[in-house]
Amino acid sequence: MAEACRIILNTTFLPSLHSLHKTHKKVSYSQPFLHKRHPAIQCSISTSSDTKAAAKVSETVPWGCDIDSLENAEALQKWLSDSGLPPQKMAIQKVEVGERGLVALKNIRKGEMLLFVPPSLVIAADSEWSCPEAGEVLKQYSVPDWPLLATYLISEASFEKSSRWSNYISALPRQPYSLLYWTRAELDTYLEASQIRERAIERITNVTGTYNDLRLRIFSKYPHLFPEEVFNMETFKWSFGILFSRLVRLPSMDGRVALVPWADMLNHSSEVETFLDYDKSSKGVVFTTDRPYQPGEQVFISYGRKSNGELLLSYGFVPREGTNPSDSVELSLSLKKSDKCYKEKLQALKKHGLSASQCFPLQVTGWPLELMAYAYLAVSPPSMSRQFEEMAAAASNKTTTNKNITYPDIEEQALQFILDSCELSISKYTKFLQASGSMDLDVTSPKQLNRRLFLKQLAVDLCSSERRILFRAQYVLRRRLRDIRSGELRGLKIFNGFRNLFR
Repeated sequence: MAEACRIILNTTFLPSLHSLHKTHKKVSYSQPFLHKRHPAIQCSISTSSDTKAAAKVSETVPWGCDIDSLENAEALQKWLSDSGLPPQKMAIQKVEVGERGLVALKNIRKGEMLLFVPPSLVIAADSEWSCPEAGEVLKQYSVPDWPLLATYLISEASFEKSSRWSNYISALPRQPYSLLYWTRAELDTYLEASQIRERAIERITNVTGTYNDLRLRIFSKYPHLFPEEVFNMETFKWSFGILFSRLVRLPSMDGRVALVPWADMLNHSSEVETFLDYDKSSKGVVFTTDRPYQPGEQVFISYGRKSNGELLLSYGFVPREGTNPSDSVELSLSLKKSDKCYKEKLQALKKHGLSASQCFPLQVTGWPLELMAYAYLAVSPPSMSRQFEEMAAAASNKTTTNKNITYPDIEEQALQFILDSCELSISKYTKFLQASGSMDLDVTSPKQLNRRLFLKQLAVDLCSSERRILFRAQYVLRRRLRDIRSGELRGLKIFNGFRNLFR
């Protein structure tokens, strides 16, 4: 499992990465124009899949440590203490869940406030640069927080011991567990059945596009501040991997996003619901325990209510099957192009920000009302054209319209439509899982073999958990359809009985 930070990461440099309904259509986003002299930095999708031209890069960055290493932990703790971190009831140790984490040194009570990391030890968009000129240039171009912090991390890392953050950066993983480090071939091979594959490809492409935009608009104009041997695609992959797994939003600091050293050594558990925030009374970043801990126990925090796929996407691990109550799987539904009303239905969907192919989250406990509304629209006959607009509006999570709509006349067809999509998805998962046992890993070196085995196991764990949810949905749909059809049969028998009485 990954060692990663953790909290509710609702902010990203790309709004689409966390939207509830994932469209298959690829779009571009750019930040608002905020400076007259320079165009704003675009956080956009690159149109090219070839990233070799971006920079000549090494396999790993020259800073940080192995993800399970404690070699720099003691130096980090001493630096934090010397820099204002109060005495702690926890220490960094190797752990079973997360490879390294914070472990209780003393008894910790339920409801106890811990950490108290002062603002001076928090990395945010307004942090002081070791190279002030570089920071000033990025401000002139109104670079958004995410690419700004990514660039800041690389800049500070390059200063090594001269940076005040050197002890923190030395304790960061040299290669974060993240889907950013999966090759396209690995994504295609191991995650073909899961919709997380599409989100991973989109994220990788957007990180690449963001770096290329920074390189063309700024770095190439200021090579003395942003030399290519330091600011390249490999270092940006590292810095964005750190941000995706460690950046937190602090609600009590106006939603500010920040890296919080020490706090980001806490690992995730789906059994806890506590999260980080800034405490104004103590003037520090804290969290309040929701259970007691004894000495030697690992202390956990919640990264937010995320599915196993989302946890793999950002943090690089998959919880054990059945242990994550927030787990979900994205089910893809599509209009049929052979539908006589395809154009009218598509027009109604587009009006509400949807497309002909749409994904909806299924959980063990059920599915969103929007999914049923989309299914109603997909199976509705031409005679219901006046209801197309209502169905499309209810299928969108961007509207406040009534979503609990019902159309009894086509409910059976809508449920069958969802069931067909569900079973198609199940077949893809089953095909991968059956083939995974005999999958040719096509590697020669032991190091690469270990990596491929690790990635394959992550994929098997994810696909097993997602298929489990689909199996549950399949069961519920079949039972509901059986009830509808048996009810119709009973009604038909009663009708025929009454008809026979009047012959």
